[in-house]
Amino acid sequence: MTFKFPSPLATAAALAGLLAATPALAADYTQAAGSTLVFATKYDGEIFTGRFPGFQTRLSFDPADPAAGKLEVDIPLAGASSGNSDRDATLQSADFFNVARFARAHYRATGFRALGENRYAADGTLELRGISKPVTLTFTWTPGAQPVLTGKATVRRLDFGVGGGDWSDVNTIPDETAISTVVRFNAD
Repeated sequence: MTFKFPSPLATAAALAGLLAATPALAADYTQAAGSTLVFATKYDGEIFTGRFPGFQTRLSFDPADPAAGKLEVDIPLAGASSGNSDRDATLQSADFFNVARFARAHYRATGFRALGENRYAADGTLELRGISKPVTLTFTWTPGAQPVLTGKATVRRLDFGVGGGDWSDVNTIPDETAISTVVRFNAD
């Protein structure tokens, strides 16, 4: 009995067919160094920005199947920094983030929507000060050896009780706060 080995061309064609039939799997990513999470708003008409150092992001994502995507962001609030020590102390107070009671904020999204041209929307939930509300993060995905998610969202601070009471006047501080992030990833 003789056995014939398939030709290299037939083997390559069979392998290509097998790979084409295999569904794409989401890659799991963890945040790498050099990532930023920034907020911007106004106080008495003057724009100021701040950062949340120490935030951590986990992502499961395949651009070919955005509906299977998952995003989790853990944000320690005590480190919020705007470059002004008085303002930073106010941000940590009970009137704003209330870090003594709510040390962290969390953002979670499952299932992304493709917007075209490597742009996506993550309709997720932000938990801040014990209140959970929907927040949409729109982002651009830049693939590569160390992929990058560049995103933006708008958070309505009064929905979460941030800056309530004497600070609830939207002429002093607008209700809408702009959030932007650049997250660099390592594959798990």
